[in-house]
Amino acid sequence: MTLVFYDGACGLCDRFVQFLLARDPAGRIRFAQLQGELARRELIPSGHDPADLDSVFVVAGWQTSRPQVLTRSRAVLHAIGMLGGFWTVAAGLAGLVPQAIADRAYALIARRRYSLFGHFDACPLPRPEWRNRFLDESGSRSSIHKAQNAETPKP
Repeated sequence: MTLVFYDGACGLCDRFVQFLLARDPAGRIRFAQLQGELARRELIPSGHDPADLDSVFVVAGWQTSRPQVLTRSRAVLHAIGMLGGFWTVAAGLAGLVPQAIADRAYALIARRRYSLFGHFDACPLPRPEWRNRFLDESGSRSSIHKAQNAETPKP
């Protein structure tokens, strides 16, 4: 299973999560906010800082004996590659770009993401059929998501 940690207040990050959800009918990808306890519990022991909201973190092989934490461009490409078909090929081709260049482009967008894509006061409420794909702080499926002030991103 793959676990994607994302900035729950970020409009771009929310769009990325929605993109993945819509194209992963098999449900192989789970999601959790970087601002939650689960992110601290999973990322800090592997030397990653969940307070780094400028990166998406993907834990490939989550809940296995050999999980691997990926960051920035490699995290995005791994998650897209999990979608299968065309998306796996597209991620593989994009992976041919040297990581230093891909991460530089990622960082350029990440630094400006709030001004370009807006932000939320609270994590948007997922569609009912997707709610079981979001994990709460305990690592279990989340049944409660904050929805107030979350319908549209703020500029």
